[in-house]
Amino acid sequence: MKRIAGNSAAVSFFIAVRYLWCRAHEGVRYLRGAAAGIAVSLIPIIITLIVANGMIRGITDRYLELGTGHIQVFDYMNLSSIEDTIEQINEIGGIRGIWQEQRGMGVLAGRNGRVGVTVRSMESSFWDDADFLKIIEGSHKPQADRDIVLGESLAQSIGAGLGDTVRLMTLRYLESGTSGGRMSPRTAPFTVSGIVSCGYNELDALWCIISLEGGDRVLLGDQSSSSLIVKIDDPYRKAGDTAWELYSKLGSGYSIYTWRDLLRSQYSSYETTRQLLLFIMALIVIVAAVNVSSATSMLVIERHRDIAVLKVSGQSVKGVKEIFLFGSFLTGLTGAVIGISLGLLMGININFLIHSLEKLLSFFSLLFNGTEIKILDPGFYLETIPIIVDWGAVLLIGIFTVLCSVLASWIPAHKAGKLKPMELLRKT
Repeated sequence: MKRIAGNSAAVSFFIAVRYLWCRAHEGVRYLRGAAAGIAVSLIPIIITLIVANGMIRGITDRYLELGTGHIQVFDYMNLSSIEDTIEQINEIGGIRGIWQEQRGMGVLAGRNGRVGVTVRSMESSFWDDADFLKIIEGSHKPQADRDIVLGESLAQSIGAGLGDTVRLMTLRYLESGTSGGRMSPRTAPFTVSGIVSCGYNELDALWCIISLEGGDRVLLGDQSSSSLIVKIDDPYRKAGDTAWELYSKLGSGYSIYTWRDLLRSQYSSYETTRQLLLFIMALIVIVAAVNVSSATSMLVIERHRDIAVLKVSGQSVKGVKEIFLFGSFLTGLTGAVIGISLGLLMGININFLIHSLEKLLSFFSLLFNGTEIKILDPGFYLETIPIIVDWGAVLLIGIFTVLCSVLASWIPAHKAGKLKPMELLRKT
């Protein structure tokens, strides 16, 4: 008895392991069933985590590399020339590149109609550094001041092809002496010299890229914004620190924004959606963990004789309770390990699984109605999902699962410890 009492935790753990791995007709089927339920509930959570992280990172990377850059510097007070400002910025470490941009709004007209666009007048070298850019036709940057490069979705919407002439409508001021300083539309012809895509429809649908010289012709200073786009080595961790260094060096006459400032609402929307999905999935885990409580209760009923023998042999109330708490812990841990492992395996291969399923569904769909099936519409999603595994979040999910399993079985384990051995022996 003293030996049992002195090694209560070790004995309880050994018995819990035996309950989990013993023959099914001795009650283990309850714990194994609960572990299987936990594993099944964790698989979609891990897949959702990987896909959500990949989609957010993939879309954000495209905005950073092709849209806003990592940091934007505005000289609203015209304190110095652009060359001097660039020289000062280059004195800061970790700068990958600096480019001048003028951005405005306009209406682009083609043979199939017209659409509002964001006109981007850029230094051509910016597009040499742009990752994720895929050339559909022609060149990825304007070669002359009357050349224009369009996003693939934009080109399709107005019916423009390589070599076609499109018309860009912007605003210009009339002479104040004749018309009181009013504005009127100005139309300029451009030749489509390239069609590009980044694999994300929302960006492709807005891109209307011209040279700096072309921007000087069609974009007015009061109707457009001029800035310097800065790229750094580590935008996700060092953008804020680099922006502060820039502000300290350039002075208060400049406005400096990081990509988090420029994409705050959009990035917050992505994160909120991701957290909401994980919250809904977490509810499934909680429901699966409640099954551990039911499994523990059934195991207590089946193991009345064992509980009585242990108590008669000197096992304490705490020791008996620990048996079932350890059992629920091992059940949650087993389910978590299996579920997370399968979820990681499927999540890492999610692109292969999606494309394989698309081919299978398309095969049957083409037989009956002649249409091709797309699970992820390329007009709204990335063509390929980047694989991003947040190991910290995976660890937290595993800990949360095990903790829920233990807490759910606390009441039946506590009741088991309070059972009286003589009553149990009479019942059995």
